[in-house]
Amino acid sequence: METVSAAPAKWKTLLAFAIIYFVWGSTFLAIRIGVHELPPLLCAAMRFLAAGGIIVGAMLAKGDSLPTARQWLSASTIALLIFLTDYGLLFWAEQRVPSGLASVMLATIPVFMALAEIILLRTQRLTLRLALALLIGICGVAVLMSRSLNLSGAPIDRDGAIALIIGAMSFSLGSILSRKLPLPASKVMSSGAQMLAGGVLLAIVSTVLGEYRGFHPGAVSAAAWLALVYLIVPGSIIGFSAYVWLLHHQSPTKVGTYAYVNPVVAVLLGYFLANEVLGVRTIAGTLLVLLSVVLITTAKAKKPA
Repeated sequence: METVSAAPAKWKTLLAFAIIYFVWGSTFLAIRIGVHELPPLLCAAMRFLAAGGIIVGAMLAKGDSLPTARQWLSASTIALLIFLTDYGLLFWAEQRVPSGLASVMLATIPVFMALAEIILLRTQRLTLRLALALLIGICGVAVLMSRSLNLSGAPIDRDGAIALIIGAMSFSLGSILSRKLPLPASKVMSSGAQMLAGGVLLAIVSTVLGEYRGFHPGAVSAAAWLALVYLIVPGSIIGFSAYVWLLHHQSPTKVGTYAYVNPVVAVLLGYFLANEVLGVRTIAGTLLVLLSVVLITTAKAKKPA
């Protein structure tokens, strides 16, 4: 069982939290900028091939060994669910959905994880608190999607919303499987391998779908390429390094607060930097989803009798 290490310098802790709060929160806007000109799955493939390759290469240089064949199979299974399905659908959906709303839809991941633990795994008991949290989360999504509610701001694009919900479900399943499948002991090597495998899968599907046809790198603006570099370096490599470092120095509960902050950061950045609408619908839906996530992630696990 991992224990929290001796307290490091306060500025290091604050910097690491700032990275997972604001850098991860800003990646949704960077994705939106990137997929405006880059084919979505190709953009995602380049992000994770580069980030995963750099992380795995750095760990090998430090003396770590490559994952075994069995561990690569596990990493690829998780990559299929998280990187190909969840991130692939996220990159695709952000062609149709504002970045802030995309982040809010993916904030429902704890909702689907709780449902999976209650219904499929039977490792969690449905309490009144969890039932209320799940209901609030569903209401939040309904507010964002409903065309009958008389709220300011257009409802979220239906196809984009469905893609994001499927992605959130897939991420939840992948996260649960990652607890059970054989993976490298090093969290860094394990995540690097998953990113690399995910990048390969995304590149294959991108090729099959014909995204390379008619794609001319020279026609892509500097802004889109900079967005991709931002996703690779701060968004993946630096952000993940800060996350792993915090897990070794802070309680998982404190580190997990990024799940509440990221959507707020994404919504505000979308509003101020990309002219995304911040109306009653967006505010109400976001608050309901975040309240649901807070209730779920702060609830004490109760196993079935």
